[in-house]
Amino acid sequence: MSENPNPTGTHRVGVPPLDEHQETASGSSLGELFGDLSQNVSNLVRQEAELAKAELRETARSAAKGAGLYGGAGIAGHFVLLFLSLAAMFGLAHWVGLGWSALIVAGVWAIIAAVMATVAKKQFNSAKGLPKTKETIKDIPPTFNPKEETP
Repeated sequence: MSENPNPTGTHRVGVPPLDEHQETASGSSLGELFGDLSQNVSNLVRQEAELAKAELRETARSAAKGAGLYGGAGIAGHFVLLFLSLAAMFGLAHWVGLGWSALIVAGVWAIIAAVMATVAKKQFNSAKGLPKTKETIKDIPPTFNPKEETP
C-alpha cells in the first residue's frame, strides 16, 4: 500500500489490483491464499462440530445421571407414601376397624388421583404445540419456488 498526499493535504491509500499470476507479499498466489482460507475454514468448522459433539456427550451423561437419581427419588417417595398410608390405615383401625380404615385411605388416594388427572387433562388441553413453527413451515415451499414471490 502506498500513501499519496492529495492537494488538500489529506492522505489517500491506493491498492493496486492483483491479477491471478501476481504474487502477494507472503509469496503465495491469490488462488493459494483462497485455497488455504477454504481449508482453514473447513478445519475450523470440523473442530467446532467435534467440540459440540463432545460437549453434548458430556451434557447427556450428566442429564442421564440426573434422570436416574430422579427415578430413584420417585421410587423412594412411593415407598414413603405406601408406608404412611399403611400407618394411617392401622391408626384409623383403632376407631373404625381395619377394613373401614383401608377403605378410607383408599378413598383419600382416589380423590387425590382424580384431582391430579383433572389438572393434567387441563394442562394437556392448554398445550398448543408449535403454532409459530406451523406457520413458518407453510411458507417454506413457496420460498424455494423461483417463479413465486416470497412472503
